Amino acid sequence: MNLLDATHLLSYWSAQQWQVNLLILLHLAGAAVLGLLLGYERSYHGRAAGMRTYALVCVASAGLVILLAFPSQWYGGMLGGVLPPVGSDPTRVIQGVVTGVGFLCAGVIMKEGMSISGLTTAASIWSASAIGVLVGIGFYFAAIMLTLLCASLMMWGSRLEMWLPSHPAIGVMLRSQVGAQFNEADLRHFIHAQGYRLASGSISIEYCDGRQEWRFVCTARANRGGPKLSTLAGHLPELPGLQDYMLTHARN
Repeated sequence: MNLLDATHLLSYWSAQQWQVNLLILLHLAGAAVLGLLLGYERSYHGRAAGMRTYALVCVASAGLVILLAFPSQWYGGMLGGVLPPVGSDPTRVIQGVVTGVGFLCAGVIMKEGMSISGLTTAASIWSASAIGVLVGIGFYFAAIMLTLLCASLMMWGSRLEMWLPSHPAIGVMLRSQVGAQFNEADLRHFIHAQGYRLASGSISIEYCDGRQEWRFVCTARANRGGPKLSTLAGHLPELPGLQDYMLTHARN
């Protein structure tokens, strides 16, 4: 068989291949919608993994699984509907690729203080592996559409998150004056008055050289158009016993 023969090359774009690729596209679109919905719940509560991350992972997972439904169309139908021998099973190669790329993705996730970054980048790298698998199998149109879908999620997903109602989170560090102590009830009342609520499970307290240092996350009470970080910073000096403070946007 001449692998560079025009007839063989055009088999990747045959009518049956188009049908399979379009069917895969429908699965990818459905996975994107469901991933966005699931990710919105996390984004709504100010979590690190938001709509883009969930959608990318969901789409890539769907792309890797759905291609297994059409083994007769792999490599432009070159196999003629016959599965490859055990020693050359592509699914074992796919499993190794996805697992290996997963370890690579872990290296780009960074945690600094109360903020986590790199999750969307990690998900996009993992999605790139799914695109590569689709190209390797020969589903070129599906690979192109998955690329466009992932790029659209990364470019415009953040705008969608900002447009939808959510509770943005802020990381807070408070350091007391020597001998002064903060009270949790008073802190909650003060934070509530500024338009935020204190997340109980995020509180950590450190005592050093006669000073208390509190670190916690607070989320905006308003769904949209809540107070800005600078507004809270302007009111913090009014807190009794406060010596120093630090605020940062937190994705926890």
